[in-house]
Formats: sequence, C-alpha cells, structure tokens
Amino acid sequence: MPHTPETSRRRFLGQAALVAAAAGSLPALSACSSSGGAPARKEGTTSGEDLRRLLPDHVPSSVVEPDIPSENGSRPGFHRPAAPYAELPASVPEPLGKGGSVTVTSPFWGTPPKDGNAYYQAVDEAAGVTVNWQTQDGNTYGEKLGAVLAGGGIPDITVIPSWEMQGKIRSAIQSRFADLGPYLSGEKVRRYPNLAAIPTAAWQMSVFGGRLLGLPVSSGAVDIIIPYYRQDLFEEKGWQPPTSAQEFMDLAKEITAPRAKVWACEDMKWTAFNVFGCLPEKPYCWSRQGGKLVHRIEHDNYLEALEWTRSLYQAGVVHPDAMAVTGDAGTRFTAGQSLMFNDGNAKWYGYTSEQSQQNPGFRIQGMDIFGHDGGDPVLYFANPAGIWSFISKKASRETIEECLALANFAAAPYGTREARLVKYGVEGVHHELRDGIPVKNKKGEAEAQDTYYFIAAGEAVSATPDHPHVAQDWCAWQQRMGAHMRKPLLYGMQVREPSKWANLSDRFELLEDDIVRGRKKVSDMQQAVSEWRRSGGDELRDWYAKLIDEAGESAS
Repeated sequence: MPHTPETSRRRFLGQAALVAAAAGSLPALSACSSSGGAPARKEGTTSGEDLRRLLPDHVPSSVVEPDIPSENGSRPGFHRPAAPYAELPASVPEPLGKGGSVTVTSPFWGTPPKDGNAYYQAVDEAAGVTVNWQTQDGNTYGEKLGAVLAGGGIPDITVIPSWEMQGKIRSAIQSRFADLGPYLSGEKVRRYPNLAAIPTAAWQMSVFGGRLLGLPVSSGAVDIIIPYYRQDLFEEKGWQPPTSAQEFMDLAKEITAPRAKVWACEDMKWTAFNVFGCLPEKPYCWSRQGGKLVHRIEHDNYLEALEWTRSLYQAGVVHPDAMAVTGDAGTRFTAGQSLMFNDGNAKWYGYTSEQSQQNPGFRIQGMDIFGHDGGDPVLYFANPAGIWSFISKKASRETIEECLALANFAAAPYGTREARLVKYGVEGVHHELRDGIPVKNKKGEAEAQDTYYFIAAGEAVSATPDHPHVAQDWCAWQQRMGAHMRKPLLYGMQVREPSKWANLSDRFELLEDDIVRGRKKVSDMQQAVSEWRRSGGDELRDWYAKLIDEAGESAS
C-alpha cells in the first residue's frame, strides 16, 4: 500500500492497527488459545502451554542462505546477483495442490491483471491450484469487505489488512472463517514447509478469539519508521547526523536556507515519538508505573515529543508545505528541498531506484535514532504481521487443503523458484535476467503484480541485488536499532476492546498535528487527556489491568 508522510498514522502503521470493537465488558483476548477445532472463546486467560498446543511448529527454511544474517531482529539481507530461474532451488519439489480451484478476494492498487493471463496460468500450474481472483480497489477495500462479509457469498480466501480490522469486520473474523488449528497446529504444519518457516511471532498474531484463523504476511520486527537523510548532500557539506534532540535543532538551523529553497526537514513527529521513547499505539500503549497502568498519552515524554516537534516548526526549519500539509514530502526530499524526513522502510530502495538514472549521485541513509538527551533510545518492536488471509468457514476440507497448498507456494522464501515466479512471472515471458537482475517487460508489468503475495508471506527480507548498498545499509541500520528494541505489554496479542471505548482515542492524532503546527497549545493536549480519563480512560485502564493479570504481559 502506498504511503506518504501525510497519510494518517493508523493507516501508515497498519501493522499496529490491531484493536477493534467487541461486545461485552470483560477482557476478550484472542490469544487465549484452545485445541484445534474447539469453539471460539471470548474471555479467559492464555498460557505458554496453551500457545504451544495451538501454534504451528517453527521449522526455519535452509533452502537459501542470506548474504547478511539476521541480528537483533533485523531482516536477513540479500544483495548478490540473482541466478537464472533454472538454477534456483525449489522450496517444495512437487506441487502440493491437487488441481482444485479457489476464489480469492484481496485489495489491489492500480489496474488489475486480466483473468486467465499467462502469469496467473503459470503460477496456478506450479502451485497445483487454480485461483479465481476477485480483486477490489485497495483505497475503498474496507467498504467492499464489509459488504462481502455481511453477505452469504464469502469467497474461499479473504484477505484482510490490519488497517481494515474495525467494527463489524473484526467481529466477522471469528464467525465467518475456518479454524486452521486442525491443519496447522504443532507438527501438522510440517506438511507445508514454507508455512512452517513463518516466524512464530507472526502466527501468534494470527490467533483470533482463541483459535488459529489467519494466514499471516510476515513483517520485520525492526520495521519501524525511519528518519531518512540525504547522505550525498550531508557529505558534500561536511554535516554529521545528529545524536541528540538539541544537535538536531542546531543542525537544522544550519541547513535551512529559505532563499535557496532548502529546509532542514519535513514533519518529524513520528521520529520524535521514538526519540523520546514513547509507547506504540493501542493495544501496546500501556506501561506499568508504580503498580499502575499508564497510557502513552499520560507520560511526560509524549508531551515532550510534541513540544520538540513544535519547536522545529517554530524555528522555521520545517518545509513550509509540511506546515500547510500540501504536496508530497518524498518529492521535496528527493529534489533536495528538504534534507531529512521520516517514512516507511520501502522508501530506502524506492527512492534509490527512482533516482539512479536521473541523479546517480543520490544517496539516502537512515539516521540512527538517538535518545533525546544523547543517550541510547528506547524503541519498541514492530508488529510481526499486519495482513492476513482467512479461509471461509463453509469451505470443505478438500478446499481448505487447496487453500493451504496455495498459501505454502505463495510463502516461499526469497531466492527460490516459487518466489521468483510469484514476484516476476515467467523468465523470457514476463522478465529477463540482466547482469543478475530480474527486469520485467511490459507484459510482466501488466500481469506479474502483487496478488499472490497477500495470501501468505514468509520471513521478511531485504533483497536489493540491483542496488547492493541498500540491503547492506538497511540491514546494518536495523541491526543497530534492534539492539535497543524491547517488547511492550501485550506484545504479539490480538486484543479486542469493548465497543464503548473503541473510539476513545480517535481525536488525539488530529490534536497532535494541530499542536506541533502551532494551531493548538500543549496545554490543550493535557486538557484532552483529562477528558479522556473522565470519558472512559480510567475504566479502560481497569479493563486492561484485568486483561494483563489474566493473560500475561505478552504472547511470548
């Protein structure tokens, strides 16, 4: 899904949007586990033994070894030239599909490929399963998804991103989809080696209402928002990345030259939350302090992060279009109008690839996140999964097994035949290999697009053989930042809040933006927090306290 810094934080951090409404007043924790095939549970506790019975065994793949091993939770990296398709290993020698067909509803951004095209035919033949695609516009997917789940014609597989798991959609997950425990829990998953290689943390996030319901698209544990800077321009001017909040301000003032149409940065609010050690969003927004649960918005560092971001605007070092919330921050960054901005990890490769022809000297780098006072930062692991596919509860056993065979094919690790076929299509038809780089032709661009990817995905990797330094730099950054990561309370759990509190915190994002831009005062946030407590925040605190007492502090 495309993101810009102006995108709302909930959509930007779709991997963290894991809370939705649920009826009832008692804690309902979906990580509460049950044996395969057991009825869904809406309340109760979980334990390590329960999870061990419910979760699939983890059998890491050894088919392809990475150039850069994972360290401190970082993504494994690949930067060597790719081999021809015929020389690639297969993760599963023979197709697991039995020749059946399944229907899949999934989001899609852009022009969907035509039915029955050469790409679909090739993947279906290799997987042994024919897919009838029912793609929907990703920008309005939630609306279409609600209608699909409310009706009786639910497809065999339905893809649901975390940012769409709201209201009735969340409730429908437990009532509309099949329990996969009887097929995947424990050693049963070994029938599907690529699913067995999916990290356990991603499977933990696939437990809803006490049952294993989702097939996850894995995310990287250190896939947090990155403060990027123009390394090429920094080196040209002799600037060094800052190591404290004050150094950032001092450097920003030195960089900013309005007459030359150069400003130091874009809106840095998301980075500020990391610099000041703020907790993530719900449900991971609580910490213990003096025996009491404290919400992220009640901590002093939350206000300090807003005040620091506000001071950047007041100093005039933020690009004026960021103040006006207009235009695209990434475009300004690549044009050299602003030299620092924050965004998702996809921008590292995306901008490098985009600028490689028109600006060969362009170099993007991730700034190490610092503690506000110059000490070590306090950072929190990202959600291990943010997109899931679910199998219809009405599907027969044969159909479920075909769906799992398809998911196993889609989840093949990087560097395998299956992964190359899913990503680039047929060699010689959809792409060709140029100096070890798969390059799509027009047919490949039209047909070999991200569709199968949404069914399931294995361990997240960084693979940039066309720009080796990107994988090297990105993985090194993740390794350094991963050393400062910690798990928040309830990490790895799917949490359902009672509906009466589901929207309690909705107003804070807009208020944050008003405060940092000077339209509101920090005292307005303090007042809003007081109102939040009176309007249900204190009750919600008690609800979470009971939940944590019963379920434990994290899924692992």
